[in-house]
Amino acid sequence: MPLTIGAMDSRLQDITDQIRAAAASGTPLRIRGGGSKDFYGEPPAGELLETSALTGITSYEPTELVVTVRAGTPLAELEAVLAERGQCLPFEPPHFGPGATRSEPLGEGPAYSGSTAGSVATVGGMVAAGLSGPARANVGAVRDYVLGLTMLNGRGELLTFGGQVMKNVAGYDVSRLMVGAMGTLGLLTEISLKVLPLAPAEATLKFQMSQAQALVQLNRWGGQPLPLNASCWVDDGLPALYLRLRGAVAAVDAACKTMGGERQDNAAVAPDWTLCRDQQLPWFLARGERDLWRLSLPQTAAVLDLPEPPLIEWHGGLRWVRAAPGEGPRLRELAAGVGGFATLFIADDARKQRAEGRFDALKPPLNRIHRQLKKEFDPSGIFNRGRLYPDL
Repeated sequence: MPLTIGAMDSRLQDITDQIRAAAASGTPLRIRGGGSKDFYGEPPAGELLETSALTGITSYEPTELVVTVRAGTPLAELEAVLAERGQCLPFEPPHFGPGATRSEPLGEGPAYSGSTAGSVATVGGMVAAGLSGPARANVGAVRDYVLGLTMLNGRGELLTFGGQVMKNVAGYDVSRLMVGAMGTLGLLTEISLKVLPLAPAEATLKFQMSQAQALVQLNRWGGQPLPLNASCWVDDGLPALYLRLRGAVAAVDAACKTMGGERQDNAAVAPDWTLCRDQQLPWFLARGERDLWRLSLPQTAAVLDLPEPPLIEWHGGLRWVRAAPGEGPRLRELAAGVGGFATLFIADDARKQRAEGRFDALKPPLNRIHRQLKKEFDPSGIFNRGRLYPDL
């Protein structure tokens, strides 16, 4: 149920007033946290509505593995606080900040910092975008860690859903619904998240193998009791699979002995996993004037007939593709043919405005549900108009 205005602080009151004025006049609002994901999705229109004033960790119970944080809080700030207590957001949300880059292949050459210093990614943006990093296939996605949240709807009402424990199911599905909604249903103000302890041990193994060999091997390993955490297959001139293990010391050491491969130095390779998380590895930086597509597929999908070898994560479930303009329909057809879908993740700067949608079109039943939800949460259609689909 809506909370009273008296429960809000002055910063939230200013935002509420802006929303109510926009709803009354029909003025579209463009929600923005740190702006790190401005490239993602359709270019939204409207008056800027910033969440940067809504900062701070309001509750943190390390023993309960729960943290509640305001939406405008920098993601790097939250992760630093968690790290001090030996905990983390295990799904590794990307920052897309001005971190270091490197010209050497993954795991080779001098170790750059891979730092997220200067990153402007916020916790609200993390939830709204719903993007997860390399460990997604092993630990789950953002939505799996959202326990509850507070948000402002299109009427300027403050709503709360979920709670701070996994057993609290009242409105829990609504909390998860906001993950990946790109701010089209409302403005997130506060989020409760489940966190986990850092793994006691970690190791990265390198295997020289083709794409087909890597996919077969990843599926074989996936059926075994191994501490698999993340994988990255890339062809930087010499195709190689990098496999990250995390877990108990004994489990990681045993896996390293039985799986083979070349064990990498943790200090040297850790920054590369950060760059992989933020799509800043050399493979991504060599995109040139090509678009970057994100294909979400079943892990068991075989090698696809793509314009060039992709970069593969999530044990085969995520395939990054560099493609020239006009390749979108074929990529979407290929993805759909194996039970997946394709997203235009980053469009070439010269072609940001074009008819081709960034996201796959919704099937009629889902499209109807999406529109009904939009009408319920944002009846005047003021939030991030056009961010997910041009006509919404």
